[in-house]
Amino acid sequence: VNAAPPHGHVICSQRWRNAAVLQGLKGVIILFEDELGLADFHLPNRTAILYVSECDIIAGNGYKRKLVCYRNACSRFQELVLVERTRLTEQYFSAVQKFVLFDLGLTLLPVGGQVEASQLIAQISSENPFRRRTPRRLLEPSVLALVQHIPGVGRVKALTLLQHFPSIQQVCNASVAELEPIVGQTSAQQVHSFFHKPLVEH
Repeated sequence: VNAAPPHGHVICSQRWRNAAVLQGLKGVIILFEDELGLADFHLPNRTAILYVSECDIIAGNGYKRKLVCYRNACSRFQELVLVERTRLTEQYFSAVQKFVLFDLGLTLLPVGGQVEASQLIAQISSENPFRRRTPRRLLEPSVLALVQHIPGVGRVKALTLLQHFPSIQQVCNASVAELEPIVGQTSAQQVHSFFHKPLVEH
């Protein structure tokens, strides 16, 4: 399935037909499809969503292979990975986040469960199609939330960073010299250290 659904519609994989995630999709027309491949949802703004559940994470590293295949198969779409961040998955979350963001270059958005995920999907699917917004701008709140996880970076500095470096990858690759005029010397060091921590600390 390579076509995006019309405004106010969601194409949903058959495997979610009786799931709680659909209960929150009020005012959205759901179309079920067997041929979505690895994607779980296709949205009107040409976003393909893969949902990584609590069970997927706790079961081991099998989800990584699925993520790699998803990235390769859905390249025609804006790819978004929803990851359940719960009490049970908290200890694994940083590893999942690193793999999705830095190893695969995908956009990750943590959700507390299927109800929260359904609210997000409904919001994106109901966006006014006549407002010209690119997928990146649409997903900016998730990127903003991730940047605010960097020590020493609050909402204001995160917004300032993303005005100069619109993606996580660009923030990650920025040097201290490039960051310093934007967020100051101390924060520039913190941001750079966050992305370039040595694997073994002495």
